[in-house]
Amino acid sequence: MKILTANRLTDGIAVWYADGGWAETVNHADLAHDKAAEDRLELIGAKAYAANEVVDVNLIDADVVNGVVEPVRLREKIRAAGPTIRNDLGKQAAKAA
Repeated sequence: MKILTANRLTDGIAVWYADGGWAETVNHADLAHDKAAEDRLELIGAKAYAANEVVDVNLIDADVVNGVVEPVRLREKIRAAGPTIRNDLGKQAAKAA
């Protein structure tokens, strides 16, 4: 399975395509189960890039674990979790609140 990720152009935050827009969490990212779905996500990413909404658009490998979408590669897990040195900032702080 694949999901579409990018960085929002206005603030650099890692985002994932979900439910017709860009979400700040990966939890419910739209999954591509086949080549046609991957092509659809790639087209969405290309249009968002051309519209200056996002940069660094990529399809990445993902799994569903306990009903939640999770990236496979460590790099993408870190992008999904937020900064690794300050738990009081970014996505970790939002989870604790």
